[in-house]
Amino acid sequence: MAAIEFWFDFSSPYAYFAAQRIDEVAERHGRTAVWRPFLLGAAFKSTGMGPLLHMPLRGEYARHDWERIARWTGTPYSLPDKFPYSGLQASRAFYWLDAQDPELARRFARRVFRAYFADGIDPTTAEVVADLAAAEGVDREAALAAMADPAIKERLKAETEGALARGIFGSPFMVADGEGFWGFDRIPMLEAWLTSGGW
Repeated sequence: MAAIEFWFDFSSPYAYFAAQRIDEVAERHGRTAVWRPFLLGAAFKSTGMGPLLHMPLRGEYARHDWERIARWTGTPYSLPDKFPYSGLQASRAFYWLDAQDPELARRFARRVFRAYFADGIDPTTAEVVADLAAAEGVDREAALAAMADPAIKERLKAETEGALARGIFGSPFMVADGEGFWGFDRIPMLEAWLTSGGW
Protein backbone atom coordinates (compact mmCIF):
# COMPACT_ATOMS: atom_id res chain seq x y z
CA MET A 1 0.00 0.00 0.00
CA ALA A 2 1.06 3.59 -0.62
CA ALA A 3 2.94 5.39 2.11
CA ILE A 4 1.43 8.20 4.17
CA GLU A 5 3.35 11.43 3.67
CA PHE A 6 3.94 13.30 6.92
CA TRP A 7 4.89 16.91 6.20
CA PHE A 8 5.96 19.07 9.13
CA ASP A 9 7.96 22.01 10.38
CA PHE A 10 10.20 21.37 13.37
CA SER A 11 8.90 24.47 15.17
CA SER A 12 5.24 23.39 15.06
CA PRO A 13 3.71 22.16 18.34
CA TYR A 14 0.90 20.46 16.44
CA ALA A 15 3.51 18.59 14.38
CA TYR A 16 5.29 17.58 17.60
CA PHE A 17 2.10 15.98 18.87
CA ALA A 18 1.38 14.36 15.52
CA ALA A 19 4.91 12.95 15.40
CA GLN A 20 4.08 10.86 18.48
CA ARG A 21 1.26 9.12 16.58
CA ILE A 22 1.84 9.06 12.84
CA ASP A 23 3.97 5.90 12.66
CA GLU A 24 1.51 4.02 14.86
CA VAL A 25 -1.39 5.13 12.65
CA ALA A 26 0.43 4.03 9.52
CA GLU A 27 1.33 0.65 11.01
CA ARG A 28 -2.27 -0.04 12.05
CA HIS A 29 -3.30 0.28 8.42
CA GLY A 30 -0.44 -1.65 6.87
CA ARG A 31 1.28 1.51 5.69
CA THR A 32 4.52 3.30 6.34
CA ALA A 33 4.87 7.00 7.11
CA VAL A 34 7.35 8.99 5.07
CA TRP A 35 8.54 11.95 7.10
CA ARG A 36 9.12 15.18 5.16
CA PRO A 37 10.16 18.41 6.89
CA PHE A 38 9.64 21.66 5.06
CA LEU A 39 9.92 25.34 5.95
CA LEU A 40 6.64 26.77 7.16
CA GLY A 41 7.95 30.30 6.73
CA ALA A 42 7.81 29.83 2.96
CA ALA A 43 4.19 28.72 3.28
CA PHE A 44 3.39 31.80 5.35
CA LYS A 45 4.66 33.99 2.53
CA SER A 46 2.41 32.17 0.07
CA THR A 47 -0.72 32.20 2.23
CA GLY A 48 -0.32 35.56 3.95
CA MET A 49 -0.52 33.87 7.36
CA GLY A 50 2.02 33.99 10.15
CA PRO A 51 2.97 32.29 13.42
CA LEU A 52 -0.13 31.54 15.50
CA LEU A 53 1.05 33.36 18.61
CA HIS A 54 1.39 36.56 16.60
CA MET A 55 -2.28 36.48 15.64
CA PRO A 56 -4.99 38.09 17.81
CA LEU A 57 -7.40 35.63 19.47
CA ARG A 58 -6.00 32.64 17.61
CA GLY A 59 -2.70 32.95 19.43
CA GLU A 60 -4.18 32.65 22.91
CA TYR A 61 -6.39 29.78 21.78
CA ALA A 62 -3.41 27.92 20.31
CA ARG A 63 -1.36 28.40 23.49
CA HIS A 64 -4.20 26.88 25.52
CA ASP A 65 -4.82 24.14 22.94
CA TRP A 66 -1.20 22.94 22.96
CA GLU A 67 -1.25 22.61 26.73
CA ARG A 68 -4.59 20.81 26.56
CA ILE A 69 -3.33 18.34 23.94
CA ALA A 70 -0.24 17.66 26.02
CA ARG A 71 -2.39 16.81 29.06
CA TRP A 72 -4.82 14.74 26.97
CA THR A 73 -2.11 12.69 25.29
CA GLY A 74 0.32 12.55 28.21
CA THR A 75 3.04 14.11 26.06
CA PRO A 76 5.85 16.05 27.78
CA TYR A 77 5.51 19.63 26.61
CA SER A 78 6.46 23.18 27.54
CA LEU A 79 6.19 26.15 25.20
CA PRO A 80 9.80 27.25 24.61
CA ASP A 81 10.91 30.75 25.57
CA LYS A 82 12.09 31.28 22.02
CA PHE A 83 9.09 30.44 19.87
CA PRO A 84 8.88 29.88 17.01
CA TYR A 85 12.39 29.11 15.79
CA SER A 86 13.86 28.26 12.41
CA GLY A 87 13.99 24.52 11.74
CA LEU A 88 16.33 25.15 8.82
CA GLN A 89 19.38 23.33 10.20
CA ALA A 90 17.39 20.42 11.64
CA SER A 91 15.58 19.97 8.32
CA ARG A 92 18.84 19.92 6.40
CA ALA A 93 20.30 17.35 8.80
CA PHE A 94 17.15 15.27 8.48
CA TYR A 95 17.39 15.00 4.68
CA TRP A 96 21.05 14.10 4.89
CA LEU A 97 20.25 11.30 7.33
CA ASP A 98 17.15 10.23 5.43
CA ALA A 99 19.21 9.56 2.31
CA GLN A 100 21.25 7.05 4.33
CA ASP A 101 18.78 5.59 6.83
CA PRO A 102 15.13 6.78 7.03
CA GLU A 103 14.59 5.17 10.43
CA LEU A 104 17.62 6.98 11.84
CA ALA A 105 16.28 10.21 10.36
CA ARG A 106 12.93 9.67 12.11
CA ARG A 107 14.66 8.99 15.44
CA PHE A 108 16.67 12.17 14.97
CA ALA A 109 13.51 14.14 14.19
CA ARG A 110 11.81 12.85 17.33
CA ARG A 111 14.87 13.84 19.35
CA VAL A 112 14.82 17.37 17.91
CA PHE A 113 11.12 17.71 18.67
CA ARG A 114 11.62 16.45 22.24
CA ALA A 115 14.65 18.69 22.77
CA TYR A 116 12.69 21.80 21.78
CA PHE A 117 9.25 21.11 23.22
CA ALA A 118 10.13 19.08 26.31
CA ASP A 119 13.76 19.69 27.28
CA GLY A 120 14.13 23.44 26.74
CA ILE A 121 16.90 23.09 24.14
CA ASP A 122 17.00 25.60 21.27
CA PRO A 123 17.98 23.72 18.10
CA THR A 124 18.42 26.81 15.94
CA THR A 125 22.15 26.47 15.35
CA ALA A 126 23.99 23.82 13.37
CA GLU A 127 26.15 23.11 16.43
CA VAL A 128 23.18 22.17 18.62
CA VAL A 129 21.59 20.14 15.82
CA ALA A 130 24.87 18.28 15.38
CA ASP A 131 24.89 17.52 19.12
CA LEU A 132 21.37 16.07 18.83
CA ALA A 133 22.41 13.97 15.84
CA ALA A 134 25.47 12.76 17.76
CA ALA A 135 23.16 11.58 20.54
CA GLU A 136 21.70 9.19 17.95
CA GLY A 137 25.16 7.85 17.11
CA VAL A 138 25.80 10.14 14.14
CA ASP A 139 29.27 11.55 13.50
CA ARG A 140 29.04 15.15 14.69
CA GLU A 141 31.56 16.61 12.25
CA ALA A 142 29.92 14.83 9.34
CA ALA A 143 26.56 16.28 10.39
CA LEU A 144 28.02 19.79 10.51
CA ALA A 145 29.52 19.35 7.06
CA ALA A 146 26.23 18.03 5.70
CA MET A 147 24.25 21.04 6.92
CA ALA A 148 26.67 23.30 5.03
CA ASP A 149 26.60 21.16 1.87
CA PRO A 150 25.04 23.05 -1.09
CA ALA A 151 23.40 19.84 -2.29
CA ILE A 152 21.62 19.36 1.05
CA LYS A 153 20.57 23.01 1.10
CA GLU A 154 19.14 22.58 -2.39
CA ARG A 155 17.32 19.41 -1.34
CA LEU A 156 15.46 21.23 1.43
CA LYS A 157 14.64 24.11 -0.88
CA ALA A 158 13.28 21.70 -3.48
CA GLU A 159 11.22 19.80 -0.89
CA THR A 160 9.71 23.04 0.40
CA GLU A 161 8.92 24.35 -3.07
CA GLY A 162 7.51 20.97 -4.06
CA ALA A 163 5.26 20.90 -1.00
CA LEU A 164 3.85 24.35 -1.76
CA ALA A 165 3.30 23.41 -5.40
CA ARG A 166 1.16 20.52 -4.21
CA GLY A 167 -0.92 22.69 -1.91
CA ILE A 168 0.79 21.70 1.34
CA PHE A 169 0.67 24.84 3.46
CA GLY A 170 0.50 23.88 7.14
CA SER A 171 2.14 21.71 9.75
CA PRO A 172 1.45 18.89 10.16
CA PHE A 173 0.02 17.97 6.78
CA MET A 174 -0.62 14.31 6.00
CA VAL A 175 -1.25 12.95 2.51
CA ALA A 176 -2.76 9.50 1.97
CA ASP A 177 -3.66 8.23 -1.49
CA GLY A 178 -3.58 11.78 -2.82
CA GLU A 179 -5.90 13.11 -0.09
CA GLY A 180 -4.57 15.86 2.15
CA PHE A 181 -5.30 16.23 5.88
CA TRP A 182 -4.10 19.38 7.63
CA GLY A 183 -3.60 19.44 11.36
CA PHE A 184 -3.15 17.21 14.37
CA ASP A 185 -6.92 17.15 14.82
CA ARG A 186 -7.34 15.52 11.40
CA ILE A 187 -5.61 12.30 12.47
CA PRO A 188 -8.94 10.60 13.35
CA MET A 189 -10.29 11.56 9.92
CA LEU A 190 -7.12 10.23 8.31
CA GLU A 191 -7.65 6.94 10.13
CA ALA A 192 -11.28 6.78 9.02
CA TRP A 193 -10.19 7.43 5.45
CA LEU A 194 -7.61 4.66 5.59
CA THR A 195 -10.12 2.25 7.14
CA SER A 196 -12.92 2.90 4.65
CA GLY A 197 -10.88 3.48 1.53
CA GLY A 198 -12.16 7.04 1.29
CA TRP A 199 -15.45 8.70 0.49
